[in-house]
Amino acid sequence: MNLLRYDHLIELAQNREGPCLSLYLPTHRYFPDNQQNVIRFRGLISQIEAILSKHNSARETADLLQPMVHLVGSHDFWNHTLDGLAVFAAAGFSEVILLQHSVPELTVVSDTFHTKPLRKILQSSDRYQILALSLQEVKLYEGNRYVLDEVILEPEFPSTLTKALGEEITEPHHTVASYGGTSHATHHGHAGASEESEKDRDRFFRVIDRALQKNHVNGLPLILAALPEHHQHYQTISHHPTLVKEGIKKNPSALTNEQLCELAWKIIEPHYLARLSAVSETFRLAKSQGLGFEKIETVAEAVFNGRVATLLIEAERTLLGRIHPGSGRISFADDDDPQVDDLLDDLGESVLQKGGHVTVIPAAQMPTSTGIAAICRY
Repeated sequence: MNLLRYDHLIELAQNREGPCLSLYLPTHRYFPDNQQNVIRFRGLISQIEAILSKHNSARETADLLQPMVHLVGSHDFWNHTLDGLAVFAAAGFSEVILLQHSVPELTVVSDTFHTKPLRKILQSSDRYQILALSLQEVKLYEGNRYVLDEVILEPEFPSTLTKALGEEITEPHHTVASYGGTSHATHHGHAGASEESEKDRDRFFRVIDRALQKNHVNGLPLILAALPEHHQHYQTISHHPTLVKEGIKKNPSALTNEQLCELAWKIIEPHYLARLSAVSETFRLAKSQGLGFEKIETVAEAVFNGRVATLLIEAERTLLGRIHPGSGRISFADDDDPQVDDLLDDLGESVLQKGGHVTVIPAAQMPTSTGIAAICRY
């Protein structure tokens, strides 16, 4: 399952030979509704084909569309969709991403990929991971306030005590001995066995923590779901950078995905609201110091000069136009010229390329009325 990662934004922001094709489709997970997915996907391919045919030969159009057309025939793929789909193609490049959020149907043919819907999802503070931990099995989930999906771990991930410790698992210390020449057997070692089991538990937790940090750190808050007696031990052992102090103190194997999702959101929601409030307050402070801008022309100039540390973009706002690469000057448009895209999207891509951060904010929490806000380094 190729779930959305922040790395996708970096990869898609790279300069490529145009045209760049971007396709977004809301999808259904379950039969019979999921039978509509591929039909609507074909319709969006036809939209892109119509645009490409105006500016490219039939052969060039077919070559560009080949990765999308190939996907149409993958029955296994269409039987395992989530809530949304993003597909990108350009000369020598293609990427297919499954989304846990529904997205509006959209096709864009431009000189860059259209990634604003992805940033909206990635920058939303409602995303999190759950580590479902027991001594029998470990699972990792990724979700948001609405849905939760299991992350497919690599085959070598130490998801059980046996896989993690192998032959190093301590055998139970139950022994029988006789003393003083008597025929009476004395059983001992129960306390020792308990101590060894606790050592195995802690070693197991350390192995799990290292494996997560090596392969699954993506900046999302990590919530521990485990029996109450395991929380303190794992919290003490773990060095995971985003492990939250609050946890789900229940046996995760006894909970459904829906129940895990509901319990996780109760933990994440205060963090979500606090982050939105903090980023808006940071912009207001920067503005008072002459380092915060909201007029798009001024923002574009600051982006072009590499001054923007953080760019805030309104989630549902679109401004059609283009940025002139030699000057950072912008021009507005309202047609479907392949050189025209969403200015907010393009500015976000440029900020990422220059090492800045981009946060997509719901309209109600946006600190400006222009759809954009820049916090500058200097």
